Amino acid sequence: MASAKETIARRVARELKDGELVNLGIGLPTLVPNYLPADVSIVLQSENGFVGLGPVAETDPDLTNAGGAPAGIIPGGATFDSLMSFSLIRGGHVDATVLGALQVDEQGNLANWMVPGKMVPGMGGAMDLVVGAKKVIAAMEHTAKDGSPKILKNCNLPLTGKGVVTLIVTELGVIRVTPAGLVLEETAPGVSAADVIAKTEAKLTVSPALKTM
Repeated sequence: MASAKETIARRVARELKDGELVNLGIGLPTLVPNYLPADVSIVLQSENGFVGLGPVAETDPDLTNAGGAPAGIIPGGATFDSLMSFSLIRGGHVDATVLGALQVDEQGNLANWMVPGKMVPGMGGAMDLVVGAKKVIAAMEHTAKDGSPKILKNCNLPLTGKGVVTLIVTELGVIRVTPAGLVLEETAPGVSAADVIAKTEAKLTVSPALKTM
């Protein structure tokens, strides 16, 4: 049986289109390339300065992803400085970014970088990514470890960006952020719309075309 993270990564992978330039956040989003359809090839960008992120063939201390973890680079990939990297992001050249989320709310606001009182490594490039990327996909488990909702009427943690999230993918369903609010478009197998609503604080409108993930 697939874990929640595998379910989320598998569904997110279906959102990515052949030829897209994609930035993945640390943690769960890094699982997404494992589930890309065979006919879909994307180019991964890392905000610390390269395109063509690939599997780690051998550890090179000079080659890490934006989270500082060992990374690989595919043939044809390129490295560059932060000026070029953030020019790609701020210039609107990144087609999609997939980020984890601590909270998302009805307005598409995203909080994903800190919990007050806890030590955090910093926001990194997320603030730029959520504004510069054409699609912002929040890949997140539906509730916190204590069962409390993470999809809220209003985020109460420090925001990464306001009104930036395009799509929310959890292990329970797929929710699109629209000008009229959050729309539940898909539910996981064996999960009903009522199940999702019960675990969501934000108001959800159930799509008349609701389908199974």
